[in-house]
Amino acid sequence: MTPLSVLVAPFVLLLLIGPGAASPFPPRNETARVARYVAHHCDWGALATLSSHSPVQGQPFANVFSVSDGPREAGSGVPYLYLTTMEISVQDLQVNPNASLTMSLAQTHFCKKEGFDPQSPLCAHIILSGSVQQLDGAESDAAKLALFSRHPEMESWPRDHNWFFAKLNITNIWVLDYFGGIKTVTPDEYYSAKP
Repeated sequence: MTPLSVLVAPFVLLLLIGPGAASPFPPRNETARVARYVAHHCDWGALATLSSHSPVQGQPFANVFSVSDGPREAGSGVPYLYLTTMEISVQDLQVNPNASLTMSLAQTHFCKKEGFDPQSPLCAHIILSGSVQQLDGAESDAAKLALFSRHPEMESWPRDHNWFFAKLNITNIWVLDYFGGIKTVTPDEYYSAKP
């Protein structure tokens, strides 16, 4: 390596890596890896439920939730949530547990740094659909580690709100990361991929 390439190499790597992210964005033709990358690098998402409340009963209702699939650089791909039945969307889930979760790299520095508008397909985002399930036992412990490591404020939230850990049981995955339309990934492909 020439002295110049030794100096330039770290900067080239930084262009490929979003600030706060320790791994480079995967090749766009590796759709399952892109989905896992987005899921791991996003700290929140918009969870859409079917409203159980008037005057919008039966209509789509989206709400922002903090999420985590695991501590930094140790993601499982499972979107974990910390919920309370006092929350309006959680009340919807008690009636119908089906939901969709959208996460976008627009919330990271990646898209801004690259000059991608949040709606641009180049600013990768994923849509996960399935059902939300309350957790207990060992998986509840895994969810606690995943969420509290990325959202430490959660530990101090009011105990009398009866918080519980949950996950989205993923049944369908859509990825939009390039022009030409949305791509699909099976849950098996998604969980088998290395982000």
